[in-house]
Amino acid sequence: MPYESTITFTLDTICPWTYLGFLRLNKALNAYRSANPDAPATFTLRLSPYQLYPGFTQEGEDKYEWYKKEKYNGSEDRMKMYMAYMSNLGREEGIEFDFGGGMVANTLHAHRILLYLQKNKTPGVALKALESLYGEYFCRRAHPSSPQTLLKACRAAGLEDEEAKKLVEDGEMGLRETERAVRVQAVDGVDSVPYIIFEGRKRDFTLVGAKKVEEYAEVLKRVGTEAV
Repeated sequence: MPYESTITFTLDTICPWTYLGFLRLNKALNAYRSANPDAPATFTLRLSPYQLYPGFTQEGEDKYEWYKKEKYNGSEDRMKMYMAYMSNLGREEGIEFDFGGGMVANTLHAHRILLYLQKNKTPGVALKALESLYGEYFCRRAHPSSPQTLLKACRAAGLEDEEAKKLVEDGEMGLRETERAVRVQAVDGVDSVPYIIFEGRKRDFTLVGAKKVEEYAEVLKRVGTEAV
């Protein structure tokens, strides 16, 4: 029997670096699985919530203006440089970052949806919802946790409309569990994302920040080698 490794991917849905890390990690996973169909280790990706800015309101504020003010001291030139830099990184992974409009807001309910799907649905369902959340927010200027955005994520994950609407509209469903999970990450010392733990038979490997595809591939290889 192959060793079953869990990769815990700690993220916030409004962090562009976790989006890049997610895309790159999945590239590495797909390549590993294709090249090693009989590998001594298999990998399951598990999502874990973290809030970079828990003080954000649910309504939110203008994304462009917030980034310019909080990250670049109001400098228009530095903001434009940042957007150009991130756009180039995004294109390398097949996406088009758009920081030019939309809102930045509290992500707790987005995490609530992801954890509910991960706990109650088959493996991979929550990952499809996360792909939708990332795409809507970063590429289509959608609010990160509005009912409309969350409904799209649920539908992208394959939920029927009745279940999706109930999950989105009942803000208490899974809320306390999600809040606890966020607190656990802080207690465990997580203070930036992505924070990724690769569970190994002999030892775990931790990577912090968005790494290159090759770096993720190397860790997957090491976990597989030590699984024998």
